[in-house]
Amino acid sequence: MSSPLNRACEWLEADGLGGFSSGTALLERTRRYHAVLLAATTPPTGRVVLVNGFDAEIVTPEGVFPLTTQRYAPGVAHPEGARRIESFEHQPWPRWMYQLPNGVRLEHSLFVPRGRAACVLSWKLLRRQTGVMLRVRPFLSGRDYHSLLRAHDGFGFKAEVGLNHVRWWPNAALPAVDSYSLAHYTHKPDWYRNFLYADETARGLDDLEDLGSPGVLEWDLSDGEVVWVLAAEGHAPKELVEGGSPIAWAHEQGLAEMRRRRRFPTPLDRAADSYLVRRGEGCTIVAGYPWFTDWGRDTFIALRGLCLASGRLGDARDILVEWSGAVSEGMLPNRFGDEGDRPEYNSVDASLWYVVAVAEYLRELKRLRKRVSAADRKAMMGAVEAILDGYSRGTRYQIRMDSDGLIAAGEPGLQLTWMDAKADDWVVTPRIGKPVEIQALWLNALDFARGNRKSWEKTFQKALTSFNERFWNASRGMLFDVVDVDHVPGAVDEAFRPNQLFATGGLPLAPLGDSRARAVVDACEAHLWTPLGPRSLAPGEKDYHPRYIGDRRQRDGAYHQGTVWPWLSGAFVESWVRVRGGAPEVKAEARRRFLEPLLASMKTAGLGHITEVADAETPFTPRGCPFQAWSVGEVLRLDRVVLREG
Repeated sequence: MSSPLNRACEWLEADGLGGFSSGTALLERTRRYHAVLLAATTPPTGRVVLVNGFDAEIVTPEGVFPLTTQRYAPGVAHPEGARRIESFEHQPWPRWMYQLPNGVRLEHSLFVPRGRAACVLSWKLLRRQTGVMLRVRPFLSGRDYHSLLRAHDGFGFKAEVGLNHVRWWPNAALPAVDSYSLAHYTHKPDWYRNFLYADETARGLDDLEDLGSPGVLEWDLSDGEVVWVLAAEGHAPKELVEGGSPIAWAHEQGLAEMRRRRRFPTPLDRAADSYLVRRGEGCTIVAGYPWFTDWGRDTFIALRGLCLASGRLGDARDILVEWSGAVSEGMLPNRFGDEGDRPEYNSVDASLWYVVAVAEYLRELKRLRKRVSAADRKAMMGAVEAILDGYSRGTRYQIRMDSDGLIAAGEPGLQLTWMDAKADDWVVTPRIGKPVEIQALWLNALDFARGNRKSWEKTFQKALTSFNERFWNASRGMLFDVVDVDHVPGAVDEAFRPNQLFATGGLPLAPLGDSRARAVVDACEAHLWTPLGPRSLAPGEKDYHPRYIGDRRQRDGAYHQGTVWPWLSGAFVESWVRVRGGAPEVKAEARRRFLEPLLASMKTAGLGHITEVADAETPFTPRGCPFQAWSVGEVLRLDRVVLREG
């Protein structure tokens, strides 16, 4: 099945280490992150762009026909290769069909083998013809993936040429680029200047880049197919290093990768696999591509769908055990730095989501009559107890259990909940005090803990009573978003947000009573729901923004002020089903009304995936990160768990 042919549709090939290849359906690079070879030097962080892209053209007796298009400032598209694309498919990996004016038809494909910072590209004629050459000029940068390159004298144009092998060093401080092929290589170094990235322009960011091109590769296509293997230094396969055939190795890898991908039963399962990557000796979850690494909050939310709902219990175990060793003062990191910086402990909810994930993992093992090893249980339960003890005693940023049994958190200038936008010194939604979803998470953590340690029972009951007494907003028939705002007793925030849904669904325990729960869900359906998930703020509320557009400050101001978040669909749909009794016909209606539009969105923006955010008003344009782990994870959880029949 063909995918849409436009620059708004993007494809992703992830390597399982944190690196990836990505681009648009038209092969036009619109982001600084679009690259053929982008490697994680300290998986899953330390990401660097090594090979940004290439120009390719077909040389025939009838003329030269470009296959690619680059966009240069001030908006010049050159050459005209994109218009030769006849069709594009993104499954099982990106594949383009070309129709040239002289009747030549050819196929171009690209895939990334799992567990290797490498990329395999191929071109082949659909009908064998003589006198057809392929000419490719690669564009290199050797830079951090967040930055942009401008021409400078220190760029490494040097090439080391061997049999079927060329090595380039664009940046001596980073891994070299190994190129393997049967091509004839001509060293012709040159700068290509002022590439223009349209998505960076739209985001109000620097959008121009110069790239170095060391030379030209040429193949005779008359024999039918050519293969080009690119790898970061140290990731080239032994067979090629020892002089083996690039074509034979590529075919072998292609068959192995095809078999691996066919084992995934659905496109959702294939998407889920992209986010599970190596960290140390264990595993973690990349929050999203192209610019997120592994974030604590995102990891534990996404794990329930990506791993538990899809049966990847071994991966779930690896993640939970790996993260168990990162507890500090009762907290888990919100994120790890891109360059191996110290972890950042600035989240009130990441640790609580970890407890929920452990609880659901152990319940799933019990349901399947599987056992957890003593060492694994000790690691996970040790982390759970450290989190609960730390929160009950008090930890960083005034995170503490108050006298009412609820969790208070926050200090001026910090953003501790998932609504964490901050532009310079402006915290857009500080939510200092007792946020509603934090209490729902705390109650779920206590509910799990009291089954293992009876001393938590009294705390649970107190917190549950306090929650139902303190959060109900009778005048609006819904829950307050925050109580004891700014740690002022009795001060409340009445903003109509979706966070209250976690008191009715999205978590194992729903602390809100039935009649009140129905009122909350009905209100959220009427005012927050869109085809891509709930809005983060209801229309008509103060500071509501209908579009997530503009420069960074404008986007941060809209990020949680109306912008739609697909990951919240899990809490909404589960709430909607629960308050209606959960009968098969209710689940079937929920699947048709809510899940199917989300699944349909996998054909737009990030192809085969679900986007991070979308505009709050029609046409609900996908925005932000096009490939988002918790969006995919929560849709998987809905499909396999919440809406499962029987």
